[in-house]
Amino acid sequence: MELVNGSWFQPPTLLLTGISGLEAVQIWISIPLCVMYLTALLGNCIILFVIKTTSSLHVPQYIFLSMLATTDVGLSLSTLPTVLRVFLLNRREIEFHSCLTQMFFIHTFSSMESAILLAMAFDRFVAIRNPLRYTVILTSPRIIGMGIAAVFRGVMLMVPLPILLKKLSFCKDVVLSHCYCYHPDVMKLACGPIRINIIYGLSLVLCSFGVDSVLIVISYILILKTVLGIASEDGQFKALNTCVSHIFTVCIFYVPLIVLALIHRFGTFTSPVLHVTMANLFLFLTPVLNPLVYSLKTKQIRSVIHKVFKGRGNLLLSRVA
Repeated sequence: MELVNGSWFQPPTLLLTGISGLEAVQIWISIPLCVMYLTALLGNCIILFVIKTTSSLHVPQYIFLSMLATTDVGLSLSTLPTVLRVFLLNRREIEFHSCLTQMFFIHTFSSMESAILLAMAFDRFVAIRNPLRYTVILTSPRIIGMGIAAVFRGVMLMVPLPILLKKLSFCKDVVLSHCYCYHPDVMKLACGPIRINIIYGLSLVLCSFGVDSVLIVISYILILKTVLGIASEDGQFKALNTCVSHIFTVCIFYVPLIVLALIHRFGTFTSPVLHVTMANLFLFLTPVLNPLVYSLKTKQIRSVIHKVFKGRGNLLLSRVA
């Protein structure tokens, strides 16, 4: 790093980290990573295609699902360049401003996903609590408004992150803990006071992920209360069955996020392997599993996908014949 007039300034490049001690086999690790990226991108694009081309799926539940698939595609594309470059090409360097840009998009798409999961919880709450007014409450303008609000909140909350980091001086090692740029990770490399960054980062987590998770829990408490009031066990099962996919998605999104945040808060007590594992789970778990869960669990999507591939197969066989 360069010392100018007795002060340390921003580094021209930062170094990303793959898996410490396994650098020799990282090219082999890149194979399953490529498979996971392909699964995430292809799976979510199939979900978007099915919902867009099937008029019967143009209802609030599946519109929210298409929003979720879009954020998963955005999150995957945000991390794809650096992750594959580190593991496939063993190129660890990333320009400082490129790092800040990637960090902004990762955090923005994560915030958007959290907001959409909250909207999906509200959708299930209305569907179970007040099914007769479902279409009256969740109108197209309101759904569009929720989507715009998720994007606006994500962008507005995350814009200060790179701005605050650009004001810092860096005099420590420029080696990051992950194969992508993550705000707490970059912030730790700075020298001098980072109190404002810490306070804003904590406020951001509480105001977005914290509030969303609390409201999701409250929604499901009210849903459970309503379900327990249903007389028949069959009716209770059907009502809860509509929530299974969303509950699973909430768990696979928030659990790695919370653990990763705790690791960065109490990082001195954790192993590097745990750092890498939770960082990669945060990256891949939700984008990879969401389309698989909704494709397998949702009968309407599963039947449409089956019809599409069956029709394509019959067409191919007819051409060959």
